[in-house]
Amino acid sequence: MEVKKIDHIGIAVGDLGSAKRFYEEALGLRVEREETLGEMKIAFVPIGGVNLELIESTTQEGVISKFIARRGEGIHHIAYEVRDVAAALDELHAQGVKLIDETPRAGAHGTQVAFLHPRTAFGVLTELVSKKED
Repeated sequence: MEVKKIDHIGIAVGDLGSAKRFYEEALGLRVEREETLGEMKIAFVPIGGVNLELIESTTQEGVISKFIARRGEGIHHIAYEVRDVAAALDELHAQGVKLIDETPRAGAHGTQVAFLHPRTAFGVLTELVSKKED
């Protein structure tokens, strides 16, 4: 499996509007894209070839709400771009890596994604991302 680059760093936030204002006003960055994906509202803030993915839950039972209740706001996951998520999952499974997703699922902006269990990656929730070929 070849990791191409860090695609994004997911940051769990309780209030997406406040988080966007901080990154734009305090740090001078710009939110480029926003979307709703399932139970999450997401805003992407590009910096140095990597996106910060600000994630707010739309429900109290959502994954992000539960994460914030347990650990507080902050880094939720790191996502790595790979050529083919399905092939990467097969390779990792063969190596005994604990997977959360055994098959890819739809991600933001038409991507395919899958998550590795944090116990496998030294406490870091790890996401694999592959983009549609143009």
